[in-house]
Amino acid sequence: NTALILCAGYGKRLNPLTLNEPKPLLKINEITLLENCINLIQYLEIKKIIINTFYLKEKIENFIRKKKFNLDIKIIEDGNKILNTGGGILNMMNSSNESDFITLNPDTLWSKSYIKTIKSMEKFYFSNQIKNILLLVNKNLSFDKKLKGDFNLSGNIIKKDSQNDLIYTGCQIINKNLFVSQSISNFSILEIWNQLVNKNELYGYESLENFYHLTNLEVYKKLLENN
Repeated sequence: NTALILCAGYGKRLNPLTLNEPKPLLKINEITLLENCINLIQYLEIKKIIINTFYLKEKIENFIRKKKFNLDIKIIEDGNKILNTGGGILNMMNSSNESDFITLNPDTLWSKSYIKTIKSMEKFYFSNQIKNILLLVNKNLSFDKKLKGDFNLSGNIIKKDSQNDLIYTGCQIINKNLFVSQSISNFSILEIWNQLVNKNELYGYESLENFYHLTNLEVYKKLLENN
């Protein structure tokens, strides 16, 4: 019922563009990455969105206010210090009564073509009563050919081994109960994932879509040329 969008980061690999503009507000095809991400959430028929902010937060707040999306959008600030991916997700979760959330990174170019796969992943998540599932893609489908794989799949169980051909797309479904031993602080979501990998409890679902991700300034320029 609720989507979380991670918008707090500095986007340093896209300097100098991100010195005065937060990465989620950079544009491809005249649409910001953030709006593109929100559009995907609307296609998925999710009505509630929580966005976390820190760096240049006023610009993201102004953007949301001016666009007047027909959705229930709540903005949660990281606070005095940036919280990283894990802390940011937990901080957003704590502002909701939901137990399960879909989280999205806006620096992936999401499109309608992802809807079927994400809905299938959601069905797998709930029917198997699991706590965390990541949408993965083979590195061969990545626009940025320098990206290396992080994971491998055995069935739908995520492994880390010598092969590691799969990249995290920036979309996952995750349960709040995984954070019971964590406090709101600066920590990476990788800490949660690694704990689950060690117990064979981190699940993956493979996307067959071409993967476009704003890794850095060089890739961004190529994406602008490509689109």
